[in-house]
Amino acid sequence: MALLKTSTTLSFRATAFPLLPSDVTHTPNTRKLHWKPTQAALTSSFHLPMRSFEAKNRTSTDDIKCLRLITAIKTPYLPDGRFDLEAYDTLVNLQIENGAEGVIVGGTTGEGQLMSWDEHIMLIGHTVNCFGAKIKVIGNTGSNSTREAIHATEQGFGVGMHAALHINPYYGKTSLNGLISHFNTVLPMGPTIIYNVPSRTSQDIPPQVIQTLAESTSLAGVKECMGNDRIKQYTDNGIVVWSGNDDQCHDARWSYGAMGVISVTSNLIPGLMRELLFGGENPALNSKLMPLIEWLFCEPNPIGLNTALAQLGVVRPVFRLPYVPLPLKKRIEFVNLVKDIGREQFIGDKDVEVLDDNDFILIGRH
Repeated sequence: MALLKTSTTLSFRATAFPLLPSDVTHTPNTRKLHWKPTQAALTSSFHLPMRSFEAKNRTSTDDIKCLRLITAIKTPYLPDGRFDLEAYDTLVNLQIENGAEGVIVGGTTGEGQLMSWDEHIMLIGHTVNCFGAKIKVIGNTGSNSTREAIHATEQGFGVGMHAALHINPYYGKTSLNGLISHFNTVLPMGPTIIYNVPSRTSQDIPPQVIQTLAESTSLAGVKECMGNDRIKQYTDNGIVVWSGNDDQCHDARWSYGAMGVISVTSNLIPGLMRELLFGGENPALNSKLMPLIEWLFCEPNPIGLNTALAQLGVVRPVFRLPYVPLPLKKRIEFVNLVKDIGREQFIGDKDVEVLDDNDFILIGRH
C-alpha cells in the first residue's frame, strides 16, 4: 500500500511554520520534531499593504535624531467627549511658536489609551496635514498586541507621520526575544522611537535589547525613563536618547549626553523648556521649575496637566474617565505656582482660575 507524502508543519492558531530538514530527526522507530522559535518568528514585511514609501521617506531617521524638545501634546475635548480640534490646533500652534521641534500625538499624555484607533489615526493625520511642514509629528502607534502595532503603524505612516513611538508589550508581557521580535516587525516601516517606561509597563527594556535593535537604521532612539545612568549607557555607545522625566531632563541633556526630552511640562511652558534644553546649563532655571514639575506628577499623568490647562483657560474642563481633576487644594497650589513663575511664561492669555468642582465635566461614554 502506497503511503501519502505529507509535509511536516507546526501550526499555531492561523499561522503555520514549516520545519526545516535539520529540525526533523529520524530514528528507526520514532520521529522527533524540534521547533526553532527564532526562525519561526522572523518573517518579512510583505504584509504591509498600506505602506507609503513617499510618506515613509518624507523624513529621515537622522532628522528625528536631532530633535531636542518634543512635547507629548494634550488632546482636548468638547463637552460631549469628542475631540476639540480648535483647541488642539491652538495648543500645537503655541508649541510651534515657542520653539518645540516635535509633538507626540496620542501618547499617554495625549490619552491615546482612551481613543479608538479610528480617532487615533485621524488625529495623527490632522496634525500632519495642518502642521507637518512646521513641526515633526510622531505618532504613538505602539500596542501590547503586535498585530495592532503593525496595523496602526502602517496607517500612521500612510497618513504622513514623520516617526512612530513604540512601547513594549504591557500586561501580557513577553520574553526578551519576544521584545526583539515585536519591535523588529515595526522598525522597517520608518523612523522609530522606542519608549521604556517600566512604571507603566511593569517590564524594563534592558540595554541588550536596545543594542540589538540599534542594528536597524530605522531606530531613531529611545525615550528612557530609567534615569540618567541608563541614559549614559546608551549615549556612550552612540545611541540617541531623550529623557522621559521632566525633573531629570536638564542634567540628562547637559551632563549625561541626552539629545533632549519628550516633555509633559512643555505643554504649559514651552518657552522655558526650550531655554532649559537649548541655552546651556542653567541650574537656577531648573530649580525654579521643579515645584511645577513635582505638582504636575503628584497624581498619574495626565491628571495634573489636564487640570492645569483647564485652569489656564486654554482647554475646556472636560475629562474622559477614568481621569478626574485634581482636588481643590491642588488647584489652589497651581494658581500660586503660576504667580511665582509668572503668568506670561505659561501658554494662553486668560487669568489662571481655581475653578469649582462642578465646572468639570466627566465623560464615561463618548
